[in-house]
Amino acid sequence: MRIVIMDAQGGGLGKLLVAGLKKAFPEQELICVGTNAMATAAMLRAGAERGATGENAVLLCAREADIIAAPLGMVLADAMLGEVTAEMARAVGQSRAQRVLVPVGRCDTVIAGTPRLSMQEAADAAVREIAKLIGDEIQKKYTP
Repeated sequence: MRIVIMDAQGGGLGKLLVAGLKKAFPEQELICVGTNAMATAAMLRAGAERGATGENAVLLCAREADIIAAPLGMVLADAMLGEVTAEMARAVGQSRAQRVLVPVGRCDTVIAGTPRLSMQEAADAAVREIAKLIGDEIQKKYTP
């Protein structure tokens, strides 16, 4: 299973996602993609095995991912102070991957009905959702 974690700016959310996923699934390879080198470096320091930076990396990894974990802004053109290009947003939005998007207050977008969580709480919730997806996928493979 190819899990791709994407982030922008300083990579703070991506770092929390990588750390949480590594704790829950220590054997799972994690690929991180940052819109900039700082974001990628933060996720690599948190334990991602491989990482890449920039628009082309987002386009390629979105195409090849089974699961994408990212802040909501990764599907919004011009989000993250303009770091997310329209092509990046389109690639993530059109990916065949299951997307686990984390609502954060820095995207100038509010999702009605969602509670305001700290970044750590939101990352933990995303890890739980990914665990469900991984469990469902394993069950599909081994169900006669």
